[in-house]
Amino acid sequence: MSISTPNAISTPNTSPTITTDALIIGFGKGGKTLAAKLSAAGRKVVVAEASADMYGGTCINIGCLPSKSLILSAEQARRDGANSTPETREAAFEAAIKEKRRVTSMLRDKNYHKLADQDNITVITGRAHFTGPHSVEIATAEGPVAVTASKIFINTGATPRIPDIPGIRTTPGVYTSTGLMDLDDMPQRLVIIGSGFIGLEFASMFADFGTAVTVLQHNAEFLPREDADVAAAIRAQLEAQGVKFLFNADTKAIAPAADGGVRLSVAVKGMTRGASQACDSTPAGTGNAHTDITGATGATDTTTTTSPTSNPTDHATMSHVQTKPSDDGEPRFAEPAEARFCLTTDAVLVATGRTPNVEGLHLEAAGVELTERGAVKVDELLRTTAADIWALGDVNGGPQHTYISLDDYRVVWSQLNGSDRPYTVKDRKHVPSSTFLATPYSRVGLNEREAKAAGLDYVVKRLPVAAVPKAQVMRRPDGLMKAIVERNTGRILGAMLLSVESHEVINIVKLAMDLDAPASTLRDMVFTHPTIAEALNDLFA
Repeated sequence: MSISTPNAISTPNTSPTITTDALIIGFGKGGKTLAAKLSAAGRKVVVAEASADMYGGTCINIGCLPSKSLILSAEQARRDGANSTPETREAAFEAAIKEKRRVTSMLRDKNYHKLADQDNITVITGRAHFTGPHSVEIATAEGPVAVTASKIFINTGATPRIPDIPGIRTTPGVYTSTGLMDLDDMPQRLVIIGSGFIGLEFASMFADFGTAVTVLQHNAEFLPREDADVAAAIRAQLEAQGVKFLFNADTKAIAPAADGGVRLSVAVKGMTRGASQACDSTPAGTGNAHTDITGATGATDTTTTTSPTSNPTDHATMSHVQTKPSDDGEPRFAEPAEARFCLTTDAVLVATGRTPNVEGLHLEAAGVELTERGAVKVDELLRTTAADIWALGDVNGGPQHTYISLDDYRVVWSQLNGSDRPYTVKDRKHVPSSTFLATPYSRVGLNEREAKAAGLDYVVKRLPVAAVPKAQVMRRPDGLMKAIVERNTGRILGAMLLSVESHEVINIVKLAMDLDAPASTLRDMVFTHPTIAEALNDLFA
């Protein structure tokens, strides 16, 4: 049954009170899976979801699946040449958005009915907050609903982290990933603040659609947690797509531009030359997100180049190097320098990470504590600091993946189903990840820099993707494969695959690692041919 949903049972004028076995706050992967399992076991369950647009959780509505739908459409547009003219670009983008909306709407509806149509489950649409250790009030469109539950599960996910930049919340044209995936019109120019994997996925996608993309990174190192050779290969791939990077760049302010776009005031550390015009005095509408910025120290890390589609007369302006007086009163240059200039663009994506979504829950009323990073504090069984309250998914500060939320469900269910030994977070092995760039990047386990830091004795295995027959057949020879193997034992410590279909192949490596199979197992495995997976024979040789 449901309350305050598109096919809702109307709530009475007086505030209803529901007593239930379990209350799940949030319709994400872990929560919805747990709800179905509890219902099948005969438990009464209430699921509270703040928005009817989020039935099914982040992945289905604003995360993994809609972004992958758009990425596939963008790749098709690139292959078909539909990104070559303004007219074909707009048509391809419009079709991609339409398909994305169809997919998310269909999945959202199926997820809603999968729970709401069960007799033991009540779905309530509204924002929930704790009023006591086992009591919650849900603010619905028809009024508040009070819920008392024996067990409560917090599954509210995460929300985009918005840095404290003047104008970032009020300037039209500034988006999080949620808004950027639902535009009706394709931006011709896009600036992305942040070069983490979310930002890079969007950079690759919009570049494939034909957008001129510039990525601003606040420090000098690209993908600092990855091995240098892997990071360099990823960056080269993105630059080949036309993506421009500006490093050591801090956005100081954002404001509307006169032409209806967005103007960013950006400071770049280490630049030694630049125009003397300050951003505030730049005529609104001048400057281009793809601009020739020269005179930077360490040019490979701090220089962008002019896009072929941009007007070379449009350029950002930079203030001159700051000076300070010397001991004798004469001015001297400060070290290091910082240059200020403007970028004007059509849209800005803020991709600076996500933070656990705990705002408005009034967790203190239930005795639920937070970590220093603002996540719900949990133990290895995902129990919070309050009895009979658990936290699943992104809200508990673990890896922000849908499959981790699903695994969190397993941790919780193992405690509720009478298991002699519950499954814990510490039992979780070798979490893989994939980033869906034009050439997908996937990894599991340790990379070389982590193995070295741990003092392990290892050997590095490398294979260019161009040596894989199936990659040549697919006309996708770009990338590299890399694995780290313990020298004396043959134990697989980790793998990094920048390769077509890496998101599928990485799961084979994870399985081998989970089973403690030595590298020789993958070296000698019989794979079908031609496949990308058979490259593991050569990688681990």
